[in-house]
Amino acid sequence: MLHFLTDEHISPVVARELSKRVQGVKVTALRHWKDGQFLGAEDSTILEAASKEGLTFVSYDQRTIRPLLKQWVEQGVHHSGVVFVDEESIRPNDFGGLIKALAAVWKMERRASWKNRVMFLKATSR
Repeated sequence: MLHFLTDEHISPVVARELSKRVQGVKVTALRHWKDGQFLGAEDSTILEAASKEGLTFVSYDQRTIRPLLKQWVEQGVHHSGVVFVDEESIRPNDFGGLIKALAAVWKMERRASWKNRVMFLKATSR
């Protein structure tokens, strides 16, 4: 089942409010995961640890994570999914828009395999 892990640049409010609004959704803020021990960690470290727990990482950071995922594909390294958010589609301070878009993905894709899957989140209509 799909379980989101939001990166440290996404407010924990998003995880908290998404959990309140959507029954059964699985979402954890990086700040609260493992008592925050991965705050400031390298992307590869976070993604490797998330993968071990089957967590799909949600991030605005396409600049560093996309090349890492490309490298992993070439090396045969697996991950448990990444959802990229584009600042042009959903602004980082638009908590409601991000919550709504993640809720839509979770409702439609929660039972799908997220192994090595990459998705680019789009804003949902209001």
